[in-house]
Amino acid sequence: MAFDAMFLKAMTEELAEHGESGRIMKIHQPFSHELVLYIRKNSENKRLLISSHPSYARIQWTDDIPENPATPPMFCMLLRKYLEGAIIESITQLPNERILQFSIRGKDDIGENRFCDLFVEIMGRHSNITLVDRAKNVIVDCIKHVSPAQNSYRTLLPGATYVLPPATDKLNPFEVTSEQILDRLDFSAGRIDKQLVQNFAGFSPLLAREIVFRAGNLTADSLVAAFFEVMGLVNDHLGSPAVPNEWRIQNKEDYYFFSLRHVDAEITEFANLSTLLDHFYIGKARRDRVHQFAHDLEKLLSNELARSRLKIEKLENTLLETEKADVYRIQGELLTANLHLMERGMEEITVENFYDDMKKMTIPLDTRKTPSANAQSYFSRYQKLRNAVEVVKEQIALTKEEITYLESVESQLETSGPQDVEEIRQELAEQGYLRYKQKKGSRKKATLPAPEKYTSSTGLTILVGKNNKQNDYLTNKLARNNEYWFHVKDLPGSHVVIQSNNPDETSITEAAMIAAYYSKARLSATVPVDGTLVKHVKKPNGAKPGYVIYDNQTTYFVTPDEKLVLELKN
Repeated sequence: MAFDAMFLKAMTEELAEHGESGRIMKIHQPFSHELVLYIRKNSENKRLLISSHPSYARIQWTDDIPENPATPPMFCMLLRKYLEGAIIESITQLPNERILQFSIRGKDDIGENRFCDLFVEIMGRHSNITLVDRAKNVIVDCIKHVSPAQNSYRTLLPGATYVLPPATDKLNPFEVTSEQILDRLDFSAGRIDKQLVQNFAGFSPLLAREIVFRAGNLTADSLVAAFFEVMGLVNDHLGSPAVPNEWRIQNKEDYYFFSLRHVDAEITEFANLSTLLDHFYIGKARRDRVHQFAHDLEKLLSNELARSRLKIEKLENTLLETEKADVYRIQGELLTANLHLMERGMEEITVENFYDDMKKMTIPLDTRKTPSANAQSYFSRYQKLRNAVEVVKEQIALTKEEITYLESVESQLETSGPQDVEEIRQELAEQGYLRYKQKKGSRKKATLPAPEKYTSSTGLTILVGKNNKQNDYLTNKLARNNEYWFHVKDLPGSHVVIQSNNPDETSITEAAMIAAYYSKARLSATVPVDGTLVKHVKKPNGAKPGYVIYDNQTTYFVTPDEKLVLELKN
């Protein structure tokens, strides 16, 4: 758990700098677990992200701008009533806990002061966001309701008294003595890092492992020295700029607010904690949100792809059978040439094959048929298979085209936002894969697809189709013939267009990298991306949505960089 109480302690300082005395201007709830508060202070606006997601719970300033639902959830509406226009008087962390308290002063309906507290609990699957009437200590509402049946100690429902999580007997690591540290630890029991987590408030396994690593040979003296050394580092990073960093070990990423010696990996440093968390979580959280919105589509696509791949297998087996067609023709001709040697009731006949150096060939016969009927039976099999060849080849081509289309939609879902998912849902309905029911009350005038907009480092506009509706509109209607078009080579991916007839090399490289990122190859180290002028891109008649052919291309080799893609996004 990288977002431990010590990390939150450092984050509290980062939040307080702009948040305390700031005014809450707007509140959005883009997803069931997340709030975004727009805070204004000293003529500057910042977005405060508060997440109670079971896997990605956190609080931070963010540069991400998620899409908001057309109708705000009830919790969001209630927060707007109580908090919009209010002043954040203080932001404090409960000592060594992953709980943050926002003390807020606003106005009620008749203009009188109203004091509330917003409690943010960063506790994994138990994370929550709770608005409390300070005078009565009563819960106004919370983002997750917890009934007495779920938790007899803490009821988190409107009207209930707000109770903090039960206290533990853990020691405050900022106030302990050497004797108290050693009194809580049993060296003979092993796993000192685990004992540290169990006995000292605010410790995560990550911080405990750092203490054990610095202790070296694990004597009482070395452990106590390492304990105070690490707590000194924690204090040093509070009140002074932290150097947050991120690392990856065996495909597992983690982070902390200062450098850890026990981490043997390449370190990436960030300017502040919020920038670190944006980089670490945005992609992960976005993929999780897509799964929430589109799990039914993911299952549909998986089933359709499995069905189509099985169909290809059967068709290719049928095609192998058609290769026997000439054998049946030869057998029919050999039987016709040897009718005088055949009689009804024979099970087989061995004849000389004048197509193969007069080698002997044994041909099975139907005992119920006459000699001529047996010969005709082989000619009929030949004709049937020959006629089937073209049909089977056509079916294989159509099924492969369908697989390519379904894989392209599957790839698009992985990087889609809620609106993109809705357009994909409509598209699949139009293609006959599902029935689409518009949500009650959501009927509105049809709008044109809106490709996502990016700006290159040199200021050129780059447009990206996030689904096939957007791809078709971007390439076939919006883009001009002399503008530059990009697509990952030989794989499903987004259409990308630079709105310029003379783009610079930096913009070309960034557009190619965006095309690689929004493709099935986004996790590859090096990705080939084709670029050409829009006038060289054509959509065949009757082709599936998003499918085009092109020529006169140049191939660029790029490495997808999620951080850069997010920086270029408007």
